[in-house]
Amino acid sequence: MKKTIATFLLALLPGLATAAGGGAHLEEVSVNIHDEAALQRGAKLFSNFCLSCHSVEFQRWRRTAEDLGLSQDQVEKNLIPGDDTVNDMMDNVMPAEQAANWFGTTPPDLSVVARSRSEDWLYSYLKGFYLDDSRPFGVNNTVFSNVGMPHALWELEGLKKPVYKTVTGEDGEEHKVRDGFEYVTEGSMTHSEYDRAARDIVTFLSYVGEPARLERPTLGVWVIGFLAVLLVFAYFMKREFWKDIH
Repeated sequence: MKKTIATFLLALLPGLATAAGGGAHLEEVSVNIHDEAALQRGAKLFSNFCLSCHSVEFQRWRRTAEDLGLSQDQVEKNLIPGDDTVNDMMDNVMPAEQAANWFGTTPPDLSVVARSRSEDWLYSYLKGFYLDDSRPFGVNNTVFSNVGMPHALWELEGLKKPVYKTVTGEDGEEHKVRDGFEYVTEGSMTHSEYDRAARDIVTFLSYVGEPARLERPTLGVWVIGFLAVLLVFAYFMKREFWKDIH
């Protein structure tokens, strides 16, 4: 009984951690890991903008190429950084000691971030950066307060600052609260294009968290088909064993 309860609590931990993340509003996102084009775009964006600091060390380049319908040559030319090959894991290119000196801590591996934090949290995080002069890198985040990293995708999204309004609280005092954002620098993408880019990255990281999900539906069909055939043989075997018993 204790083992059952412990297993149940462990299954809830990712959701509890997300719920305890400061109560920030999360935007809902719908991803489809069977959308090959979205996976390819997400892999390219992740490789170009995220892999310099963050790794997905449980994923191999060769597996990524096979699952995403890419050739070895395409992956080596467009995705793999440095001298790595398709047989290597998807490690970041920044030495851990330098990263710790620059950011105060080593950037985390993102292999299971979509599973541990949720897809909605990750999507909201990618869209949640805003200018904040009090932070070391000049930005903060709506779902990760006092974030310790720069806005890696600012060239795509642009830079925005919060807009505040004054409201009267229950104590009768006036307070300033954040009331949306306004862009001070436009990015190379339109807002809808950046929304899609963020969703593509979430799609790719959702796939990386459990690559077997791509094959599971097909495998399930084969298993059900096998069991159906086995049922026919089992039925006739049962009739043969019990035919002399009245």
